[in-house]
Amino acid sequence: MRLSRWLADRWVMIVALLVLGYLALPILVVAALSFNRPSSRLSYDFNEFTLDNWRQPCATSDMCDAVVRSVQIGFIATVVATVLGTLMAFALVRHRFRGRSGINVLIFLPMATPELVMGTSLLALFVSAGVPQGFWTIVIAHVMFCVSFVVVTVKARLAGMDRRLEEAAMDLYASEWQTFRRITLPLVLPGIVAAALLAFSLSFDDFIITNFNAGTTVTFPMYVWGAAQRGIPPQVNVIGTAMFAVALLLVGLSSLRGRRARRANLLAGPS
Repeated sequence: MRLSRWLADRWVMIVALLVLGYLALPILVVAALSFNRPSSRLSYDFNEFTLDNWRQPCATSDMCDAVVRSVQIGFIATVVATVLGTLMAFALVRHRFRGRSGINVLIFLPMATPELVMGTSLLALFVSAGVPQGFWTIVIAHVMFCVSFVVVTVKARLAGMDRRLEEAAMDLYASEWQTFRRITLPLVLPGIVAAALLAFSLSFDDFIITNFNAGTTVTFPMYVWGAAQRGIPPQVNVIGTAMFAVALLLVGLSSLRGRRARRANLLAGPS
């Protein structure tokens, strides 16, 4: 009876933990294989524990070049998409203008369009315009589909923000710039950071759209796809594990900073 009552009280948490464990299982496999010395290039079973993969993360110079290129493309696309998407989110949430509903629908099109269709459409556009395919065509393509995710993420943050805080600041004789810098931006910043992390992740691991518009440029996902035909080096798992650890660290630091800020506000409230 006690066991059944305990399960009845905690079945939601148990199911949630099982789902999270299921989602984390591939990540754990990748992390485990980053410490593996495979028996052959075409073998993916765990053969022998080793730290050589982490000591020498670059299996070949081509892989390191592909990783650096993907990081560069992801950084540029993230900065441009985050700036444009944040401005669009503010315009759609804070202002009323003709065509606002239509723009909201258009924003979802890159998210709903299959990547194969978007990749071929961009390829046809670049070819008809005479634009040589390479690094910058990949950046343009990544900005195009990352902007939609940024707009949706920042819009959700703005929609849940209390406008009375800004009104109170302006009632206390704060200018519009002071209100934005000290009230609006700190409140919406977690949404902007989350949108930027999402945009970088989408850009870094994109393959289909990149493959259509890359020309001779090789990114990290394209390198992995090409290496799969002759055996993926275990250092690929090192790169994947390191990227996941960095993302987890950034999310953890952001969460810790938010907790400290809320605690400081609670302590300062009574005074």
